Amino acid sequence: MAPVQIKKILEAHRLYLETDRTLGQRANLRAVDLAGFSFAGMDLRRVNMRRAVLEGVDLGGADLRRANLIGANLKRARLEKADLSDARLNGANLAAANLKEADLSRADMEFSFLVDAALAGACLHGADMSGVSLDGADLTGTDLGDANLRGVGFRQTKLDGANLRGARLGGAFFTGASLRGADLRGAYVRVAGFERADLAGADLRDTEGLTQAQIDVAICDADTRLPDGLGGGAGR
Repeated sequence: MAPVQIKKILEAHRLYLETDRTLGQRANLRAVDLAGFSFAGMDLRRVNMRRAVLEGVDLGGADLRRANLIGANLKRARLEKADLSDARLNGANLAAANLKEADLSRADMEFSFLVDAALAGACLHGADMSGVSLDGADLTGTDLGDANLRGVGFRQTKLDGANLRGARLGGAFFTGASLRGADLRGAYVRVAGFERADLAGADLRDTEGLTQAQIDVAICDADTRLPDGLGGGAGR
């Protein structure tokens, strides 16, 4: 698609939003190659970018609320401080993407790929992330409260100071992850793998499904808070 055509589509979309959907037209950029474009700070609410190629694209600070990004290629894309709340990102490739301080609350992200992504300070509260791969990602200080994280890969992931309260973590893999000072109170962690996970200073009180066998392979310290009846850990 020619750049001039893309510009016209975006102008019609702006009118569509400014007139509360009475004029203009919702942008349909489905499967369009948008690499090389910049959408930084743009209002892209409800845009259809399903399966679009957005590799390395600048979307920093963009408003992408309720956007359709299912299956999109967002590898290495810049999305810092973007608003992706309630967006649909199922199966999207966000490997090595910059999502620092982005708002992904309630986003639908099942089976998306976020290996090595930067998510420090992001909000993923209530997001559906079942089956997502977050291996090697940085989620320092991220809000994952009440998120669906069943079967998620957190191998070698940084989760220091993260909020995981009430999160569903059944079958998640935390092998070699750092959860120093993380808050997991009330989280569901049945059959989650904590091999060599650093739980120093983490709060696991009131977790559901946590067993001594899971703790025995993790690294705890004197500040790790565990449910009544559990104790120990490789480093304690």
